[in-house]
Amino acid sequence: MQLTTEEQEMLDGRQGEAMAKVMKTLVMYGETFGASKMVPVTGKYGHLVTSFGLSVLDPVYGLMDELIKGGALSKQQFSIDPRPLDKNVPANLIQKLFFKIMYSKQEMYEGQLTQLGLLDNDPFTCACYFDEVGNTPKEGEILSWAESSAVVYANSVLGARCNRNSGIIELFGSIAGRVPYFGLLTDEGRQADWIVEIRTSKKPEAQVLGSAIGMKVMEDVPYIKGLDHWLGAELNQDARDYLKDMGAATASNGAVGLYHIENLTPEAVRLGSSLIKADAKTYVIDDAELERVQREYPCIWKDPSAAPKLCFIGCPHLSYEQLVHWSKALPESLRQAGRSKVAVPTVMTTSPAVLKKFTATPEAARLREAGVVLSYICPLMYMNNPMCGKMPVITSSNKLRTYTSARYFRDEQILSYLSKGGSL
Repeated sequence: MQLTTEEQEMLDGRQGEAMAKVMKTLVMYGETFGASKMVPVTGKYGHLVTSFGLSVLDPVYGLMDELIKGGALSKQQFSIDPRPLDKNVPANLIQKLFFKIMYSKQEMYEGQLTQLGLLDNDPFTCACYFDEVGNTPKEGEILSWAESSAVVYANSVLGARCNRNSGIIELFGSIAGRVPYFGLLTDEGRQADWIVEIRTSKKPEAQVLGSAIGMKVMEDVPYIKGLDHWLGAELNQDARDYLKDMGAATASNGAVGLYHIENLTPEAVRLGSSLIKADAKTYVIDDAELERVQREYPCIWKDPSAAPKLCFIGCPHLSYEQLVHWSKALPESLRQAGRSKVAVPTVMTTSPAVLKKFTATPEAARLREAGVVLSYICPLMYMNNPMCGKMPVITSSNKLRTYTSARYFRDEQILSYLSKGGSL
């Protein structure tokens, strides 16, 4: 790898031993993937994935202390994934005890993050690109982020450039202000390996469509045709929310870091079919294919016929507009069913900044009156508690389904069950 004079000095220890270790790690990371050089990080803020103070992550806390003492602090402030705990989310005494043990280092760890460069506006969310959070990169900016759903959104919907980095690597890129140049940072790496043709009779459910694409193309780049018929040719709020959820499913059910939507996403609008490789494969998605994909999701509950004890909506975090939608749809569905409260305890999650904004509205009161808990937590971190993972939990998130024991249902199925109860 060819390094600039400044980069070589960092590697040689001219900026301290801690910075030398950071640069050595980045060089080894880049060389593993064939990077020929480093490039400057040009995005205003970073985003970290490791937001949880698990008691077993002592090596991470030791590393953070070494960085802080060595003065190897982030050259850019950063947002970070959601907190794992919220006392308002339902949990029994045994579950609460496990949470206390599991995340016993949370307060200490957040102190370390603050010293390293954490944004000061409570930036704990997987959807850092929300306007309310303020970490929204511009097209072409180079990022040092982790969090699969945030990376795929930044690459695809915003047109920024970021590889699917792991935890800690993304922090090192922010500290050094440089990342290895390979993969999705390059023009070649952003070309499409697949053409995905949407031939459905109605607007495909975002989470199932993303799941189908992710499981088929895995880590490759898809160029999606026909979806603009349902979303339009403008990246308005509805389209952004749809692509947020679809992208999270592509990234978790597969390993997609970038997709192009014909006539809609920035690079597809600007470059069109020139993004498609000559040997690109084709995948056709129709109604039957989406039904097949959802039908084959495994149910890993001990008792598949059990009544759900909890419902999570918002993984990735819900936008303000999605919360407003639920605040209208759910109470109306309950009214039609002759109920005033949801049939199963329900948690809707969003970023702290969106939660603060939404809480001040009458819509928030309507959801709370319906029995909904509004929270900022990460549902995945909640479900990682072994005492919670044993519960029958339902969700409209394909990401949560993939990583936990939660069982997936489409939004309309969730709405029906919350309003009417009965069998799933």
